[in-house]
Amino acid sequence: MRHHLRREEAERVYRDSRHPERGWPVADDHVVLRFFVDLVRERRGAFAALVILNALAAGAALVVPALLGDLVNLVAGAGGIADGLGRLALLVVGVVIAQAILTFFAQRTSTLFGQDLLASAREYIVRTILRLPLGQVESASTGDLVTRVTRDVGTMSRSVQFGVPMAIISLLTVALSVVAMLLNSVLLALPSLLVISTSAVAIRSYLRSAPKGYITEGATYSRINTTLTETVEGARTVEALGLSDRRVDQGDGDIEVSSQAERYTMSLRNLLFAVIDIAFNTPRVITLVVGAWGYAYGYVNLGQITTAVLYVEALSGPLDRLVGELDRLQVGATSTARLLGIAEVPPDRTPGEDRPDGRHLVGDDLRFAYREGHDVLHGVDLELRDGERLAIVGPSGSGKSTLGRLLSGINRPRTGSARVGGVDLVDLPLELLRTEVALVTQEHHVFIGTVRDNIVLAREDSGDDAVWSALSAVGARDWVSRLPRGIDTRIGSGQQALTPAQAQQIALARLIIADPHTLVLDEATSLIDPRTARSLEGSMNALLEGRTVVAIAHRLHTAHDADRIAVVIDGRIVELGSHDELVDREDGEYAALWRAWTS
Repeated sequence: MRHHLRREEAERVYRDSRHPERGWPVADDHVVLRFFVDLVRERRGAFAALVILNALAAGAALVVPALLGDLVNLVAGAGGIADGLGRLALLVVGVVIAQAILTFFAQRTSTLFGQDLLASAREYIVRTILRLPLGQVESASTGDLVTRVTRDVGTMSRSVQFGVPMAIISLLTVALSVVAMLLNSVLLALPSLLVISTSAVAIRSYLRSAPKGYITEGATYSRINTTLTETVEGARTVEALGLSDRRVDQGDGDIEVSSQAERYTMSLRNLLFAVIDIAFNTPRVITLVVGAWGYAYGYVNLGQITTAVLYVEALSGPLDRLVGELDRLQVGATSTARLLGIAEVPPDRTPGEDRPDGRHLVGDDLRFAYREGHDVLHGVDLELRDGERLAIVGPSGSGKSTLGRLLSGINRPRTGSARVGGVDLVDLPLELLRTEVALVTQEHHVFIGTVRDNIVLAREDSGDDAVWSALSAVGARDWVSRLPRGIDTRIGSGQQALTPAQAQQIALARLIIADPHTLVLDEATSLIDPRTARSLEGSMNALLEGRTVVAIAHRLHTAHDADRIAVVIDGRIVELGSHDELVDREDGEYAALWRAWTS
């Protein structure tokens, strides 16, 4: 009963994996095939060289059994053996040397072809991931996306790098071996080929059934990663509420479902390999039996029998490899389908032709919902004055960050519009949008590279003076100058370690280099201690003079320094004014927040 339930759960996981609205979509077989065909078409010359060189190498290998068959006939005939042996020996040596040379160049071409194919495939996947709408990334399963960009990328890489070239080589070898067998003796070749061809039924059945299993496998790995990620990220909550056993049970259940999915694909492979073993080994016996009968009646000679046996023996290896590579390609195609499914996520914006006329930022009737029918903003109207500092405050969950995302063009409002210079933010090309309005959150990332590389990401033509100026503005000049190589020091994973505060300063310096006229700071200094944050915000003020700044913060000293303050409660701006104006409203929301903050 438990086994049956796990199977039903695995089937449900497969059904869910095919529905984009339940997570990340999966591309169909035609998309995967077109993807690889396009990659190969771009490398026609390398592909042609791969086919020709491997065909010549395989052809040279097939000459040796024919020569050995001639040797057997020569010995059996017992005439002119000495002269004949010398010529055959020299011919065999020449063929072996030619085969070695051809194999070397064929393998070299295949390796280069596979690596080039892999590089292009990975670059395409990276470009696809980077263009994903941020809203989709945040709303879909993180575990699924992580699984796709780790396990699935690795699986696709092995398939493209090794599977595609080896499948081509094995297929060429098999095809040429069949031709050579027929040229040697149709009588000896046909029975063996008929027996081998029976495996086609099993291979076809496997290729028809395996995709479902491998897609389900990938989806179960995504579930495991999702559960694990949620448990780790919410570890404190899990511990506080005593949910450890429940989370462990959830993980155990995910692993059981994954095991069921793996048992299914393993059973398919075992059935396939059992049929393959029988179909590939039986021809050895059949060739000898048919050969003995044919020799007795004079249909074939000993040389043909010897050559046929050697061809059958030589054919089993490429056939085994071909089936193995088909399995590798099947797994790789499934992973590629999951990766290409990311490309099917529709864009959340289509850049228009209009360009901003000025720097005026206005939000009209802004409404937004993360779930249909549940608005978190309710008709917000907000007009920013050029060069002002606006602070947005309010309790957690009131919609402050959502408002900041709309004002920075991250999300499109459900109704209304956020415009800069008369143009909707979401209608601007991203590269132009980030020179108009930029969002900095408490989340940041330090890339592997030098301090300079990390800071000039926004404007790569920035010089060292601009980098040091940005570092000075965020209060990071002193500690960066003490690094082993200053701004040339490598930071990021596995390199020079940075504290969270230092990493945040690097992110802020990157923003200063970007030089947008409007900044939306969503608790950008929350990871820095209050004293450092106060100093950092003060030093930024001098440099940000003349820019419009929207600061979303829980620390009310940020609001105290602002020109105006917008108080957001339950998705609405309930108060808007300067610090002094709002404090004077003794029964107002901001006044209550200020009293609680200063008491």
